[in-house]
Amino acid sequence: MYKRTILSAALLAATMGLNAQKPMKAPVGGKAISDELIGIFFEDISSSADGGLYAELIQNGSFEFNPTERDGWGPGTAWRQIRPGHSLGYLEPRMDNGIHPNNPTYMRLHIERAKQYYDYNGWTGYGIQNDGFSGISVKDGKKYTFSAFFRNVDSGAKQIRIALVEPLGWGKDPKLLSEATIKVDSKSWQKYEAELTTNEYCQKAALQILVLNTGTLDVDMVSLMPQDTYKGHGMRTDLAEALAELQPKFMRFPGGCVVHGGGDGFWNTYRWKTTIGPKEQRKQLKNTWGYHQSMGLGYYEYFQFCEDLNMEPLPILPCGVSCQGTNGGWGMKNQAQDVVPMSEMDEWVAEAIDLIEWANGDPATNKWAKMRADAGHPKPFNLKYLGLGNEERISPEFAERFKYIYERVTKAHPEIVIVGTAGPGSHPGNPDLENGWKLAEELGMPIIDEHYYEPHDYFLKSRQYDKYPRDRKTKVYLGEYAAKDKKLIDALAEGLYLLHVERNGDVVAMTSYAPLFAKKDATNWNPDLIYFDNQRTYLTCSYYVQQMFGQSSGQYYYGDCVKFEGDAADVIQPMEDVRYGQSVVLNVKKRQVYVKLCNATAEPKTANIDLSRFKGIKKVALQTVLAGQANDENNYESQPIFPRSTPVKAQKKFSLQLKPYSMVMLQYQL
Repeated sequence: MYKRTILSAALLAATMGLNAQKPMKAPVGGKAISDELIGIFFEDISSSADGGLYAELIQNGSFEFNPTERDGWGPGTAWRQIRPGHSLGYLEPRMDNGIHPNNPTYMRLHIERAKQYYDYNGWTGYGIQNDGFSGISVKDGKKYTFSAFFRNVDSGAKQIRIALVEPLGWGKDPKLLSEATIKVDSKSWQKYEAELTTNEYCQKAALQILVLNTGTLDVDMVSLMPQDTYKGHGMRTDLAEALAELQPKFMRFPGGCVVHGGGDGFWNTYRWKTTIGPKEQRKQLKNTWGYHQSMGLGYYEYFQFCEDLNMEPLPILPCGVSCQGTNGGWGMKNQAQDVVPMSEMDEWVAEAIDLIEWANGDPATNKWAKMRADAGHPKPFNLKYLGLGNEERISPEFAERFKYIYERVTKAHPEIVIVGTAGPGSHPGNPDLENGWKLAEELGMPIIDEHYYEPHDYFLKSRQYDKYPRDRKTKVYLGEYAAKDKKLIDALAEGLYLLHVERNGDVVAMTSYAPLFAKKDATNWNPDLIYFDNQRTYLTCSYYVQQMFGQSSGQYYYGDCVKFEGDAADVIQPMEDVRYGQSVVLNVKKRQVYVKLCNATAEPKTANIDLSRFKGIKKVALQTVLAGQANDENNYESQPIFPRSTPVKAQKKFSLQLKPYSMVMLQYQL
């Protein structure tokens, strides 16, 4: 479990004299910057959704896996037959007369002998067992809701035993953790539920469904959900809390390459309309990253989660062009892209317009808004941003289709801020970046999304946004970036780069580290911000740097409040390859000032700080320090790097020594 490093709200208020006050006027000398600089980017990569943030404990509960998703994986993935006491029967995956056309596959159980052939310590029945995602982790005394759709095929009601057990190996009886009995007599599909309360902690439990009568029974949409989820909305609590403590201002979703089908072709494009509504009616999909997406975490849940964390939703939609990695295109001189014929582009325009109306429309007058209301959210989600495209190569085909959809969406909904794409590897001199900016300026695009992953030296040395023109109407969203390792020096390089971004907060409007999550033994990409298994999480050094910046957002930047000893009087560390830096940010709404200092060198640095222009500073400030050795890193067994927060006497003019390889944040209340 990660360490909580910030003071409680009550203690913070008492320490700093925090109280509800009216917004203040910014002192002179500040530069207006974006207060939405730090957000998060969620993509279902490295099992981030099913078996991760989405709290569902059953894998393949709908039996919709198919052999094309992984070699040798069929409809029974994560399931196996169980025959306590040598009961008899057989399983039959079927696709006729399912619950819904989007969810055609179900399992038919033929029970020939349900009672035990000999004494088997009370275990009886024929059925199936699900082992979850490498085991089902349950806690002592916690409640879990079982649900499934059953259909009784022949005459005679069926008694079904639902049991949470700890398998103890071949030839041994499983240990019973909780059980319930359901009576199924409906000849048509019907949803049944039961509550299970576990009597002890178990890391690798399994769910058994045992039919206690002979005959034939159909089963589909099996679910086991903890009743304790984040704000009751189906997200795994510890992972959601880790995100909440970043204090992100927005969330970009659902990808990433997931958006436009990655390397599998355009058929595998994510379609938001098939991820809303009742879960038994959602269309499941092969994941670009090589596993199955149940869509239990769909667009409704994404928007609900944004509301729960007070984040702006930033959904990303495809715009008629596939990822250039399709058909082995990565690394090819002329990277292949599948494209939608221009005659079919109106479908993709409607995809975007209907999403806006689903999120913001009136249920009384709009069918998509009515679906949102029917799902439990009659009020609009107040969608502000919409992304079109995800780092596609800026080819002539892409430009033609992007213009088509952009012009029609902005005409229908001029209030929506469109986020475009600058293509892959968005560095100065990259042809895609140049072409992306040409397209953005031609269209007057509000925001363009840049992506790059580089070794930490890039982030230590680059100051690319200092050179960006200040007269552009288009702002930058740095939607995906990370140093290519997870050591402290990598996190400090990212922190130094974010200080550079804050200084250029008039050019860069938004940023989000990527990727966000990675599950142990299911990792598609490294590094990631948060690692987890079924029981625990560990937070990387980069997580804590992101947390500092998320907690210190503001509307004004002051570049002349801090001088480092040894620098010329007029130098405020904007130079390339100066491996230390600072920022001072004012949040006029919270009446708070944040001083952030980063030292990514092996020598201590002394910063001279002058906050005289800020009037009414309270007597106590909060100091947070992140420090260690350059190559320190956190892992599952040990988390040596985490910030320490302590109250300190607030001073307007003072000197502060920074340890080697450290980052410090001072928080003042006005």
